[in-house]
Amino acid sequence: MLTTGQKAPDFTLFNSENNQVSLADFQGKNLIVLFFPMAFTSVCTAELCEMRDNIATYAGLNADVIGISVDSPFTLAKFKEEQHLPFNLLSDFNKETSTAYDSLYDTFVMKMKGVSKRSAFVIDKDGTIQYAEVLDNAGEVPNFQAIQERLSQL
Repeated sequence: MLTTGQKAPDFTLFNSENNQVSLADFQGKNLIVLFFPMAFTSVCTAELCEMRDNIATYAGLNADVIGISVDSPFTLAKFKEEQHLPFNLLSDFNKETSTAYDSLYDTFVMKMKGVSKRSAFVIDKDGTIQYAEVLDNAGEVPNFQAIQERLSQL
């Protein structure tokens, strides 16, 4: 399990516009990485819309936001469009990044295997994990207040 103080695992994934996005692209800024199980589900929609509605707060804390799921880039593009999400959604279709961040269910609902666990990580401008929260219960959302508090200390 990843903990604070560790170097964040690097990744390069395709976003909903079919462009590659890497952790290194955010060097010099704080980054909130949100893993979520599946686009278009109620809790995932609520979680990402919460980030959308408070994007100015996170920008004021010098933080970018990305969402990662095992959905295809095409599914994520439609989800991003419908929810007016102002941040990158990245496809971890091959499940490598979710695995590296210890954020993958062995078995999810309806016996689906290899679905991202709802997780939140704050990675500082140097690539170090400053906050880590991995939820086993997909019905819960990350502690947004704790994320904001941690960012305000960076």
